[in-house]
Amino acid sequence: MIKSTNLIFFCLLLSFGYAQTKNDTLPRLDLAKIAHINQSDSYITFPIDIGNIAPLMFEANLNPNFIIRQRSDSKMMMVLTPQIMIRMYNEESYPVKTPSYIPQISFYYLMGYPELAHHTTVFARIAHHSNGQDGNFYLDGPLLDVNEPKINLQSGNFATNFFEFGFIDTSYGTTVNAVKFIKSALEIHPKSWTQEELHGLYSGLRWHNSFFAYKLPMDRDFFSKKRSANFSLKVETTIMLDNFNDLAFFDLDRFNASLTFYYHPKFLEDIGFFVQLYHGADYYNIYFQQQLNIIRFGLMTEILRF
Repeated sequence: MIKSTNLIFFCLLLSFGYAQTKNDTLPRLDLAKIAHINQSDSYITFPIDIGNIAPLMFEANLNPNFIIRQRSDSKMMMVLTPQIMIRMYNEESYPVKTPSYIPQISFYYLMGYPELAHHTTVFARIAHHSNGQDGNFYLDGPLLDVNEPKINLQSGNFATNFFEFGFIDTSYGTTVNAVKFIKSALEIHPKSWTQEELHGLYSGLRWHNSFFAYKLPMDRDFFSKKRSANFSLKVETTIMLDNFNDLAFFDLDRFNASLTFYYHPKFLEDIGFFVQLYHGADYYNIYFQQQLNIIRFGLMTEILRF
């Protein structure tokens, strides 16, 4: 009888230990990680872009996040992000023209618990997008056509303010050992928040949809609490819904899409290599009228730990 009791007790301990170990291997999808996903990564491209973009030495996105919260397990959080995007052109003196300044304040609320494998986060943000210039928006001169004025790309002023709200659905796939995020959001630029010259030219109503997947390692690092993804895949789309540039509703110029593949080799700590395919309007401030079809390569930070 005593032996049977000991055997049952041993089996219960083994079962509890297995369940606890299995629980410990689940990635913690806390609010800070979710915010980092939504705020995008910092990166720098190599000077080997393929496509119709002007020759660049690099494009860099500097996107640090300053998290404001009461404690690490808070379900509500604010993030300050002084985002700056820079392009250095492969021209004489290698000029840096009209950087994009996109400071923003974001608010997040986690509907659920980080310990769960599936939960939803709602978010909202207020942001400013400008290029730090104060010149005339249009070029002027005796040889220019007044009926088709050209935008002053060198020193023309570009400024708009917007707010965005949406949700992020977070889940963990045990069969493929991957963390997955699905995001949908509306971005709205009120006319009173946008400089007058942009009215009718720049889309003020945008619907963003994204899918992110982070593949976690299956080797001995699987049981580490500092796991980083070996690979990640990001699919992002934007549809511009308002009336601008007299475009038909189903015109392809209303549609932006990007596919980014990221690889994190074991011999690097916090950065990895990425390749990105992008189609759509140029996102670099006053260059918004240009349509890009490009393939780019570069380095990207990826400091997420699951």
